[in-house]
Amino acid sequence: MTRNLLTDVAGISVGNAHDEALASGATAILFETPAVAALDIRGGGPGTRDSALLDLANTVERIDGLALSGGSAFGLETGGGIQAWLAAQGRGFAIGDARVPIVPGAVVFDLLNGGNKKWGRFSPYRDLGFAAAENATTDDFALGNAGAGYGATTANYKGGLGSASTTVLDGITVAALAVVNAVGTVTVGDGPWFWSAPFEENGEFGGRGLPPAFTPDMRTARLKGADNARAGENTTLVVVATDAALTKPQARRLAILAQTGFARAIYPAHAPLDGDIVFAVSLGDKPVEPLYGLTQLGMFAANVVARAIARGVYEAHALPFADTLPAWRDRFGT
Repeated sequence: MTRNLLTDVAGISVGNAHDEALASGATAILFETPAVAALDIRGGGPGTRDSALLDLANTVERIDGLALSGGSAFGLETGGGIQAWLAAQGRGFAIGDARVPIVPGAVVFDLLNGGNKKWGRFSPYRDLGFAAAENATTDDFALGNAGAGYGATTANYKGGLGSASTTVLDGITVAALAVVNAVGTVTVGDGPWFWSAPFEENGEFGGRGLPPAFTPDMRTARLKGADNARAGENTTLVVVATDAALTKPQARRLAILAQTGFARAIYPAHAPLDGDIVFAVSLGDKPVEPLYGLTQLGMFAANVVARAIARGVYEAHALPFADTLPAWRDRFGT
């Protein structure tokens, strides 16, 4: 049974944790066995943990998990919580008798969304990461106001956590998970239509299609914080996973191809104020032809990224604070 979630790729579990008063949270993506991984960064303001490990020139090829979080740089502690949980399970990169869980990660900025960020000496993100890892499941998981997407926003509507999957190329599965906190919009103007509409499947984000015509207002830039140039309040994080057998360089190419999904779903994408990132992970042993096969896999990966981004906004609900952004559902229902 397919769930239209990242967990449709065998060997992946996803867990979420959040704090309502904080208005922020964390998402843990765990792998049953170490996964081949790479990444591609296109945004101008990324916040990452252990991203250098995923460089093609560096030694480590496989990782034990990924940490996604709110909290800007404070949220980088999320990876430590996930790492602690994995260490307790005896997981990690073996160096002699020592084992070090490898948990790269990335964060979004949600510090000005109305929640109480006065946490004292230490931020709560390490504990949120541990809780997210404890909650990890290979089954269904929540979208919208969940995990790292709990406090996310876009320029005009509440953002959130989204996911989508598809099966292609004689049985290969490719899926995406997105934390949507973009500087731009995921909708066409302020209407009910999503830029991702041509790639929607089974009415997964409302089935509204595209507008009958595009007006100049729809093409006008709607940018979060443009009125006071508060840089860095943005970023969309994506994890793309597949059960195709890929090398680390092939995973990097998959991440590059998957970035096309940002451009299909967000207007604009990859801005100086964004920290847009795609992590690509390979689990399983299904062969893929290295030229045309990998190209097609990347094409479908971009499609599921675009769908996951739209679902992150479609599934979200407004935060319970004064002067917060409305949710898409507040305006248009389901």
